Amino acid sequence: QLQASGGGLVQAGGSLRLSCAYSDRTFSTKDMGWFRQAPGKERTFVAVIDARADDTYYADSVKGRFTISRDNAKNAMYLQMNILKPEDTAVYYCAVSRLMGVPTQEYEYQYWGRGTQVTVSS
Repeated sequence: QLQASGGGLVQAGGSLRLSCAYSDRTFSTKDMGWFRQAPGKERTFVAVIDARADDTYYADSVKGRFTISRDNAKNAMYLQMNILKPEDTAVYYCAVSRLMGVPTQEYEYQYWGRGTQVTVSS
């Protein structure tokens, strides 16, 4: 029902675009987020977009390099990642929020997709 895709191997400085498909009629009413989990570390917040794409919020580590967007007509969300760094290497997850207000905490999300691996080589 929720699936992230678009990961891969890229050199530092390169770009990738992740996609998230959510096959539910409530998609356009939900804030949606991206999280990531690096090897041996806890999962952390990356970015969030509100239901109508009026508001976004980013982790400081990706601000200015990553852009979150969505297309409610396609039930899809995206994460454009530019100027990638080795420290961006992680499994990236998309998630459906249970709350409004561009939440940033894991417990505020109710559904999680299977992640997609992003590996940035130096």
